[in-house]
Parts: sequence; structure tokens; C-alpha cells
Amino acid sequence: MSAELTLGAEEELHLIDLDSWRLSASAPQLLKQLPGGSYAAELQRTTVETNTEVTETLAGLRAELVRLRRGVMDVAGPLGVGIAAVGTAPRSEISDFELTSSQRFGAMQEKYRLLVDEQLICGFQVHVGVSDRDLAIQLAQRVAEHLPVLLALSASSPFWNGHDTGYASVRSLVWQRWPSAGATGPLESAAEYDELIADLIGTGVIADDGMAYFDIRPSAHAPTLELRVCDALPLVDDAVLIAGLFRAAVRAAEIDIENGVPLQPRRAPVQRAALWQAARTGLSAELLSAGARPHPIEAAEAVRSLVESLRPALDEFGDYDEVRSLAEDTLARGNSSHRQRATFARTQQLDDVVRLVVAETQSIGERS
Repeated sequence: MSAELTLGAEEELHLIDLDSWRLSASAPQLLKQLPGGSYAAELQRTTVETNTEVTETLAGLRAELVRLRRGVMDVAGPLGVGIAAVGTAPRSEISDFELTSSQRFGAMQEKYRLLVDEQLICGFQVHVGVSDRDLAIQLAQRVAEHLPVLLALSASSPFWNGHDTGYASVRSLVWQRWPSAGATGPLESAAEYDELIADLIGTGVIADDGMAYFDIRPSAHAPTLELRVCDALPLVDDAVLIAGLFRAAVRAAEIDIENGVPLQPRRAPVQRAALWQAARTGLSAELLSAGARPHPIEAAEAVRSLVESLRPALDEFGDYDEVRSLAEDTLARGNSSHRQRATFARTQQLDDVVRLVVAETQSIGERS
């Protein structure tokens, strides 16, 4: 294997006041008590970002996610604060936004206004080790067709500004408003990618390569290929599932390159439509099939088809049985957006939905 195919993740966590069940702008106080290498500030004071160590196995990644969540819980609990790993906190409202104090974030707020002021969202980013940047670009082009299924599995943001949006992942729609979000378009090399970034910076629309918010990209700070489309996931099991599928997709793409399989990319509007469909319905209806000319199929079929198509790569890592089991568990219980809506339908109280996502996020045993 040319790519190292190690694993790492960045997980963004909403901070929740356990009395009011509203967002808590307590990140500055918490981060003072947390090690800087593993935890970082985000645009909003109501969010903390965690950064795992590099691991080689899904078990190692699971242990890291648990360790880092527990670290936040240990310092947040005495302050009456909990954590919620979801794309949007169910009771969040635009008025809850409080900007983290920094020169960079202040400049971003002045430039982007509404995009920053409404950035009450949390994502889950997976890193797979690919130090050869030319290879990373080629892999990104091939893995892109699988991103809608990964988004649908992760969808955890049906509620926005205090009401049900009708979307399973409204976070992804909020995120796509950024001028540098979405697909890169066809690229063949790291030099072309760097030229694209330089052109974007040259426009003055973005300030640096850290603002290249593409769906999948060579990381701006690590020798990895980074997945960026997913909502934050309350259940660690679901986060591990996403990581396992993404790494296997990267490996499968590498095998295709080694075997000379020609790339058949989707047209950009078709890929955008596939991601929109995943954001709209999650796992509750149809997704678009893989391939250059996708067609609608049931979401469960799309998930199972992805797992089986990646079986050779999953077998290489010894991950097939676990990933298949995790996928079936998710299909059986629904993704987070489904579970949140079911809770609201039963009680008609958003506070109960917040209780659910906090309880799921903080239930960090070996397997849920």
C-alpha cells in the first residue's frame, strides 16, 4: 500500500447547560483546564473541538473518541455543563451565538457576517493517512461518490433555530453557504490543488488554505486525506462506522488506481444533488446510487451496497464484521435525526430531544 491509511478524527461538541438545556458559552473556561494538543476553540464559545491521536485501528479510534469526550465531561460536569455531538443542538437559536475572542475569528465575522453569526453547527471530520499529496488528490476524486451515503448515516441536525427544518442534516446546508465549501471539481495533482487554493486566496474571498472547506481534501495541517461532509454523531458506534467506511473507500480507490481502473466522475451538479438528497431525507427514504449516473434506491440498500462493495478493503483491515454489524445497528435504530424526531413526536418538547442527544453523547462505553 502506498498510502499509510492510519486513522484520526476531529469531533466538535456543543456545550449544553444542564439546567436550561440551552447552549452554554463556557468553552473558554473549559479549555483553560484541557490540554491544548487534544482540544481547541471553535468560532463559537458554545463549542469545543477534540483532536484524536493517530491510530491504526477502529478500536484505537474508538478509545480516543471516548477518552476525549470523557476529558470534556470531567471538567464540564462540575459546572453543570454537558456535551452533545450533533450537527445542531436541538434548542439552539441564532441569538445564542457568541464569538470566540480571537483576531482571526473577529476578522472572519466582519467579512462573512451572517455565515459566522449563524455558525451554530458541529461536524465530524475523519483523517486517513495519505502523505503522497498527488495520490491524495486522485483518491479524493474517486471516493467522492460515496460521500452522500456517509452524510446520510451521520445526519443529526433536523432542528434549527428552534423548529424542525424538514431536513435530516440542515448543518450541511448551513455549511455549504461558505464560498469555499463543496466539491473541488476535477483535479489530477497536488500542483493543481495548490493552484486552486492560491487562486481562491488571490480573490480575497478566503484568507488562507485553512478556509478551503471542501467536502474532501488533503488536510491543511496533516499528511492525510480528510472527510468533511458529516454531522457530529452522538453515538461513538456511528462515528466508528463512518471512519471504517471512509478508510475502506480510500483503500478501495487506491486499489483501483493500482489496477488502472479508469475514473468515471460524476458531473458536479449530480454530486450536489446526491448530497442534497442525503441531507434532505437521511436514511428515511431514497438516496442516489453509486456511479457516474446514479439512480434513486432505498437508503438501506445504498448502505448495504456500500458495505459489500468495500468488503475487500474492509477485510484487509479486519474491519468487515464490525463495520457490517455497526451498519445494521444504525439501520435498525435510525440515524440521530430519526431518533430526535421520534422523541419530539412522543413528547412535543425540544428539551427532551436535548436530553436524548446529551445522554447518547455521554454514554461512552465500549459498545452501545
